[in-house]
Amino acid sequence: MAGQTPVTYRREGDIAFIEIDNPPVNALSAAVRQGLAEAVARLADDPDARIAVLSCAGRTFIAGADISEFGKPPVPPSLPDVIAAIEASENPVVAALHGTVLGGGLEVALGAHYRVAVPGTRMGMPEVTLGLLPGAGGTQRLPRAVGIEAAIDLITSGRRIGAGEARRLGLIDAVAKGTDSRAAGEAEARRLLNQGAGPRRLGEAEAPAADAAMVEEWRRKVMKSARGQVAPMRALDTIVEGLAMPFAGGMAHERRAFMDLMQTPERAALIHAFFAERRAAQQDDLTGVSPRKLDRVGIIGGGTMGQGIAAAALTAGLDVTLVERDQPSAGKAAAGIGKMLEGAVKRGKLAPEARDQMLSQAFRAAAAYDALAEVDLVIEAVFEDLDVKREVFRTLDSICRPGAVLATNTSYLDVNLIAQATLRPQDVIGLHFFSPANVMRLLEIVVADCTALDVVATAFALAKRMGKIGVRSGVCDGFIGNRMLLAYRTAADHMVLDGASPYDVDQAIVGFGFPMGPYQVGDLAGLDIGYATRQRKAPTRDARERVPVFADRLVEAGRLGRKTGRGYYIYDDQSLQGRPDPEIAEMLDGIRRELGITPRSFTPEEIQSRYMAAMVNEGAQILDEGIAARASDIDVVLLHGYGFPRWKGGPMHWADALGLDRITANIARFAQEDPYFWQVSPLLALLADQGGKLADVNTGKDMK
Repeated sequence: MAGQTPVTYRREGDIAFIEIDNPPVNALSAAVRQGLAEAVARLADDPDARIAVLSCAGRTFIAGADISEFGKPPVPPSLPDVIAAIEASENPVVAALHGTVLGGGLEVALGAHYRVAVPGTRMGMPEVTLGLLPGAGGTQRLPRAVGIEAAIDLITSGRRIGAGEARRLGLIDAVAKGTDSRAAGEAEARRLLNQGAGPRRLGEAEAPAADAAMVEEWRRKVMKSARGQVAPMRALDTIVEGLAMPFAGGMAHERRAFMDLMQTPERAALIHAFFAERRAAQQDDLTGVSPRKLDRVGIIGGGTMGQGIAAAALTAGLDVTLVERDQPSAGKAAAGIGKMLEGAVKRGKLAPEARDQMLSQAFRAAAAYDALAEVDLVIEAVFEDLDVKREVFRTLDSICRPGAVLATNTSYLDVNLIAQATLRPQDVIGLHFFSPANVMRLLEIVVADCTALDVVATAFALAKRMGKIGVRSGVCDGFIGNRMLLAYRTAADHMVLDGASPYDVDQAIVGFGFPMGPYQVGDLAGLDIGYATRQRKAPTRDARERVPVFADRLVEAGRLGRKTGRGYYIYDDQSLQGRPDPEIAEMLDGIRRELGITPRSFTPEEIQSRYMAAMVNEGAQILDEGIAARASDIDVVLLHGYGFPRWKGGPMHWADALGLDRITANIARFAQEDPYFWQVSPLLALLADQGGKLADVNTGKDMK
């Protein structure tokens, strides 16, 4: 398509066909906007055209703006001007929709006079997920099409809806019977011609009235769901305020709000997160490397993790064999997988017949390793014990076919030592899924010293097929995410030892933007997990290390968190989500007396400062060691695996925005109390001294 416009105009009889062809998602680039403007002008000058059909080639209608243009000087024509020209056309324009119709793409469709969609089309205005609001008429035309409440819901949530719901709301005029959007648009155009229909402009429609009580109720809803984000509330205000003005005034009001949000740190953070997710799969050493065959997957271990991996693999269209230690355990695992798939059916994510086909034809549970003889890839998901895992891999080495990928789902353990248990270390890789594996999108791909490049490529191919975000990690204790978790959780434990309550810490961290605090997370995961890690590391523990005695005592008392009804919090019929336990304060007072600690209080700001300094410092060290390829990969891990607030971009982006000099100054201050724990990363110190950024560090795995 080099040298050609991405928008074509062709008339057949009295119908003009305007088609956008800008792969992969027909984004509204400057060339597309220019092409659309020219096509609309040509329509006006074509005396033989009575109506136009606007459609897109490829797999989708316009899926949004070209966000690579964000932050750059604007190139005319602007999208609002293009849509205004479409709406002003004296000839009716039918938008024929398919695939995903998002953001600016839906605003273009709203500028057309009629809309028809093929089955399976998904529509939405997800601008708030990028820290923005619709800026090309969405806040003003959508309410005129579907009503104010439906528009507020769609715009402030960013959620997508299907063609059926769009038809019920009045967003589209019809759902076509076939799957050819151009043909559907042509049929609708001929129907309108037969009726003698003219243009129907949303910009000329009466604005719906905003009931004060309804608006106030939506304010409460959005404030609760937005959790500190700016864009959703600004979008709500812009909708309501703009509808109270003449249409032109509402459009100008919307544009001002859009441009204001373009300058916010929230928008920069969300755009960073968007691109970071896409960069994660780009590895320069995999250029031209083909993944191995990947059709049949084996899973060893039918616990919660193994079941989740199996369910995710099945829904990705893979053939799955799960192996447990005996037939009753295999049957129990199979039943658990069936329940997970049934849950997907109930949520509308999976058709019942697809679920039945998966379980009857693509899945089997066995009690012998021999069932894995011909799989392409096997994932070990057994108990987190190095000796146990090495024994599993010795067995796999003797059973799996040559060239099969052997993967371990370890969360902490040395993948090199696991690989050495085989005669084929080049085939071994770490695939650290996050629980629940059928829901969580993060997959740490842990590359050992001898792992072959086509095995790494296969791991990324698996992540893509399963709809997960794969992030490459080197080998170290805990890899990227759990290593950082240990650092910032340690900082929290130190504050609790020194006088903060676990509830103070949780409240401060939720206030920062995390969905849960560290002690709430510990209760949810099970306190025995951290206890096992501390026991494993105890023989090599430095004498200067401060031990969270209180955490060990809870486990030793049988208080493991939610699963036992008590941990840091009490879980019962009165408080299913947990309530503070007064016994914790008594226990902590006793421990502090034993250790000779005079307790002091911590402000929420100080808790956040220490927590984040520990997180960023460890991230910088991980980057410096080459465990992570780039700072944005670390951000992706924390965003998708550990609840870091997306509107802050990730810890490394947040640190760059705050200023590395401020963080190193904080660490130096904290080190006066504990010089062993608070040791600034050399990379962080260097960048702070030079005025650099973590985002500029590249360890050689970035695709240029």
